[in-house]
Amino acid sequence: MEEKFLNIRENVKFIQNKINEAAVKSGRSEKDVRFMAVTKTVDPVYINCAIDCGIDLIGENKVQEFLAKKDALKLEKVEKHLIGHLQSNKVRKIITEVDLIQSVDSVSLAREIERQAEKNNMTANILVEINVGGEESKTGLEKNLLRETIAEISEMKHIAVKGLMTIPPICENSGELRKFFNEMYNLFIDIRAENSDNVSMDILSMGMSGDYEEAILCGSNLVRVGSAIFGPRIYK
Repeated sequence: MEEKFLNIRENVKFIQNKINEAAVKSGRSEKDVRFMAVTKTVDPVYINCAIDCGIDLIGENKVQEFLAKKDALKLEKVEKHLIGHLQSNKVRKIITEVDLIQSVDSVSLAREIERQAEKNNMTANILVEINVGGEESKTGLEKNLLRETIAEISEMKHIAVKGLMTIPPICENSGELRKFFNEMYNLFIDIRAENSDNVSMDILSMGMSGDYEEAILCGSNLVRVGSAIFGPRIYK
């Protein structure tokens, strides 16, 4: 068997164990944290290997890349999320193809999702993406706009807000990182307590290959892991 397949198998098992340990350490059960395989730039044959190892949730960054790969993937029992920045003009292409859009960062994007969801007679599940570090280089909603944005989106009949997502700034130490993760968790809990219509706050998506354990300890219940499973990304 090709060495890369063996590496993927070992990596999935190793990461799943680390996720389980962090979940228990944070006072939750192993089933409380979802393990997403991020498939950006990964060939279908390797994604299918991860699925065969038990991965049941994948995240793709780009609409075109997902559409190009999906027919070659074993997706029968796999949940699919779009996690990268979504342009309004691509919404119609992806809305019926994924189970959830993690990267909604504006009311205008939500309006287009609402329009396309109504056209398709469906409810679109979304997360609101927060730019927790206020970085100009990153997409995501400013923290101070979160409440009014969610209030506006909650009135859209064909959208269900399922939670929040973030990518924190690169931090020099775990204390600094925890500050951002804890801030996100507090926002998540506060919004959940408001019990708004169409807003369930089930998912807090934070933590990637380099910091997923820290994120889980701070309350994340969905981690997005790519390079730690598949190795460094190869851009073609």
